Amino acid sequence: MTSFNALIVVALGYVAFLFAIAFIAERRAANGHSNWLTSPWIYTLSLSIYCTAWTFYGAVGYAARSGLEFVTIYLGPTLVMVGWWWILRRLVRIGRAQRITSIADLVSSRFGKSTQLGMIVTVISVIAGTPYIALQLQSVTLSFAVFAQSEGVNWDQPDFVVTAMWVAVGLAVFTIIFGTRNLDANERHHGVVIAVAAEAVVKLLALVAVGVFVVWGIAGGPGEMLDRIDQSEIVLWNEDSGRWISLIFLSGAAFLCLPRMFQVLVVENADERHLHIASWAFPLYLFMMSLFVVPIAVIGLDLLPAGSNPDLFVLTVPLSEGRDGLAVLSFLGGFSSATSMVIVATIALATMVSNHIVVPIWLNRQTNQRAVMSGDVRHVILLARRLSVAGIIALGFFYYRMSGGGTALAAIGLISFTGAVQILPAMIGGIFWRGATGVGAAAGLITGLVIWLWTLFLPSFGVDAVISQTVMDQGLFGLSWLRPQALFGVSGLDPLVHGILWSMVLNSAVFVICSLLTFPAPLERLQGAQFVNVFAHSNAAPAWSGAATGAEDLLIMAQRIMGSKQAQALFTQEAARQGKVGYLPEVTPDFIEQLERILAGSVGAATAHAMIAQLIGGSSVSVEDLIAVADEAAQILEYSNQLEAKSQEQERTSRALRAANDKLTALSIQKDAFLSQISHELRTPMTSIRSFSDILRDGEMNEEEQGRYASIIHDEAVRLTRLLDDLLDLSVLENGQVELREQSGDLSGLLDRAVRAAGTHDGVLDIRRDLDQEQLQLFTDLDRLTQVFINLIANARKYCDADNPILEIKVHRQGGGYVVDFIDNGSGIAPENQDLIFEKFSRVADGSKAGGAGLGLAICREVMHRLGGDVSYLSRTSGAAFRVQLPQVIDVAALEET
Repeated sequence: MTSFNALIVVALGYVAFLFAIAFIAERRAANGHSNWLTSPWIYTLSLSIYCTAWTFYGAVGYAARSGLEFVTIYLGPTLVMVGWWWILRRLVRIGRAQRITSIADLVSSRFGKSTQLGMIVTVISVIAGTPYIALQLQSVTLSFAVFAQSEGVNWDQPDFVVTAMWVAVGLAVFTIIFGTRNLDANERHHGVVIAVAAEAVVKLLALVAVGVFVVWGIAGGPGEMLDRIDQSEIVLWNEDSGRWISLIFLSGAAFLCLPRMFQVLVVENADERHLHIASWAFPLYLFMMSLFVVPIAVIGLDLLPAGSNPDLFVLTVPLSEGRDGLAVLSFLGGFSSATSMVIVATIALATMVSNHIVVPIWLNRQTNQRAVMSGDVRHVILLARRLSVAGIIALGFFYYRMSGGGTALAAIGLISFTGAVQILPAMIGGIFWRGATGVGAAAGLITGLVIWLWTLFLPSFGVDAVISQTVMDQGLFGLSWLRPQALFGVSGLDPLVHGILWSMVLNSAVFVICSLLTFPAPLERLQGAQFVNVFAHSNAAPAWSGAATGAEDLLIMAQRIMGSKQAQALFTQEAARQGKVGYLPEVTPDFIEQLERILAGSVGAATAHAMIAQLIGGSSVSVEDLIAVADEAAQILEYSNQLEAKSQEQERTSRALRAANDKLTALSIQKDAFLSQISHELRTPMTSIRSFSDILRDGEMNEEEQGRYASIIHDEAVRLTRLLDDLLDLSVLENGQVELREQSGDLSGLLDRAVRAAGTHDGVLDIRRDLDQEQLQLFTDLDRLTQVFINLIANARKYCDADNPILEIKVHRQGGGYVVDFIDNGSGIAPENQDLIFEKFSRVADGSKAGGAGLGLAICREVMHRLGGDVSYLSRTSGAAFRVQLPQVIDVAALEET
C-alpha cells in the first residue's frame, strides 16, 4: 500500500514536473520557438481548465446523488462550442483588436473604457471565484485525507486546515512564478498554458483508467456493467425539466463568463482559426471525461460502505480493490484538475484586480500630470498582481474555513457559476447591441450581484452563519417577500433554480431598461460601433488629437510600464518609420493610438486610456466612426419625421429630437477641429430646413411667402448635399480608394474647359493666358485634374478683391517637370493663414462669399497627390498665387517620331 509520505513525494515530484515543462516552454518561447506552443491542440487542451476537481471528483458524487443530471454541466459548454462558436470568434476578434486582458477589461472597454465598470466586474468575479477556489482546496485536502485514512490515520479538523493551507501556499508560489512574469497580459503565458495542457492529459488518462478498471476489471464488461446500472439505486432521470434547462444554461453561460475560461478562450488564443478545431475536439474531450462517471458511481455505491462520500469514489474504489498505483494516478488526475483551475483563475483575477482596482486608485492619488511618471508603474503593477494572487487564494482558504468544508462539491460549484454569469447580460448585450449603455450595464451588474448574494452565496455558509434561520423563514425585517429562497413570494422552486431565475431576470431587465432610459456617451457609442461591427468596422480605435505633451513625456511613461528596453525599441522603430534619426518620433495620432493599445495589454484599456488622456488631453474619432454615427443619426431623423406626421405624438417627438440633437451636439465639442467644423456645417443647413419646414407646416402665409421659404429649403438642401458629396469625396481620396481613369489629352484644352466651367463668362474676372506655353500632352485622369483647375479659377473669381480682378495662368518648366501658376492681382492671403488654407474646413476669407464648407483646397491637394503631382501656395507674390505641379507629361517630339 502506498504510504502517505510516498504520496507527498509523488505530489511534489508532479509539481516539479510541472515546473520543468513550464520553465522549458517559457525558455523556448523567449527564444522564438513557440510555434508548437501555440498549436490548436494545445489551445484545445487548455480549455480543459473547465474540468476542475468538481468534474473529476464531484461529477461522480453528483451522479450518485442525482443521476444523469451531472450531464448538464457538460452539455452547456458543448452547445456553446458547437452552436455558438461564432460568439467565441467575435470575442476573440474583439480581444485582439482592442487588446483585451480580461473579462472585466472587455466590459470596461465596451462601455467607454469605464474604470467603474471594470471595478464592478472585478469585484463580482473575485466574490464568485472564491467558493470555487475553496472547492479545489477542499478536494485536494480530501484526497490527501483518503490516503491517510487508508493507513488507519483519521484526520481531525486541524489536519484538514493545515493541509489546505500548505496546498494554497504551493499554488500561490507556482502562480506567482509563472503567471506574473509578463506584464503584457496579451503576451501568451506559455509556461502556464503548457502546464495546463499537460494536466489535461493527466486527468483524462486518470479518469479513463479508473473507468476502464471499473467496467472491465470489476463489473466484467460493458454488458455486465449495464446490468448493474439497471439494478442500481441511482435514479438516472430526474423529470424536473426546469432544473435541467437552468443547469444547461448556467454551465453554458459560465463557460463564457468565468474569468479563467475567458483567459484561455480569448486572451491566450493565438489564432482565431483554432476555434474550428476546438469546436469539435473540446466537446469530444468532455464526452471522454463524462463517459465513465455513472459506472464509477454505481460500483462505488455497490462496493463501499453506506455513508461513504461519493465525491471520492474515483479514489476510494481503486484503494478498496488494492490498486494503489491506479489510486495514485487518480489522485494526480484530481490534483491536476484542482491546481490548473486555481492557477489560471488566480492569474485572470489578479490581472483584473491590478488593472481595474489597484492601478486606477494609484492614478487617482497623483496630484498632477507629471505624477504619472513619478513612480515605477511596472513595479506597482507586478507587485499588485503578485499580492493579488496570494490574496485571492487566501480568500478561497478563508471561505473553506468558514463554510466548514462541506462534502457536496457540486453545490459549491453551482453557486460559484451563478455568481460568474451575472456578467453575461452586459457582455452579450455589449457585443451585439449598440444601444447598450454603461449606466445600464452597471445597474444590471449590481442588481444581479445583490440578488445572487442574498439568494445563494450568503446561505451557502450554513444556517445562522451569516443569515439567521428566522430571516430564512420570515424574510428580512419580517418581510416575507424578502426570504432568500422565496423572493417576491415565489416559493416551491429549487433553491438553485430560484437564485438563477431571479438574478438573471432582474439583471437583464434592469440592464435593458436603464440602457433605454439613458444615452451613451460619445466614446461609448464609438466603442459600441467597433464592438458590434467588429468584422466589418474599421479596427481603428478613436484617434487622439490636441497633443499637449512631447515624445519625451510619453517615452518616460511607457518606460515605467513596459520597461526601458521595450519602450525605447518601440519609440526608435516609430522614429525610423517616420524617417527621423534617434528614438523620439513625432507625436502623431496614429502613434498615440498604437501606444495606447500596447499599454492596454499591460494595464487594461480603461487605465491605458486614462494615463494617455492625462498627458495628451484630447481625443477625437476617425472618419469611418463619424460616418457610422452619421448613418445612425440619419436613421433617427427619418424615424422621427415619420412620428412627426402624427399630430397626437408631436410634442413627444419634438422632445426626442431635441434630446437627440443635444447628444449629437456633444460630439462637436471635441478638440479636433475637423469634427467641430463638420458639426457646424451640417447643423446650419439642417437647422434652416427644420425651421422653415415648421413655418410651412403652420400654413399661415400666402403663396409668395410659401415659395420663398420653399426656395430657401431647397437651397439649404443643395448646400447640404454638396457638403456631403465633398466630404465623401475627400474620405475616398484620403483612404486611397479612388479609381483613376488615365488618358491622354492636351493641357490647353483642359484649361479651356476649366475656364468655362468656373463661370467666368460674366466678365467679372479677366483671365490672361499664353496659349503657346500650354501646348503640352498629359497622360493622367483628365477629369480630376480639370476639377483642380476649376476650383482654383473659381476661388480667384470669388476672393480676388481688386477693383479690376485679373488672373494670370502661366505654364513653364521647373526641374524635370512642368508647373501651372494661377496668380491674381488681389491682396493675397495673410502670412499667418497660408499654412491653414489646405486644411479641411479652412476659410480664411469671408465665408459668405464662398457658399461652401472650405473643403475645396483640401480636395485639390488630395487629388494632386493621387495623380502624382502637387498643389502649393506661392508666398512671395503680390496677390494670391497657387502652383500646380503637373503629373506625367508626354514628350511630344518623341511621340511624333514614333
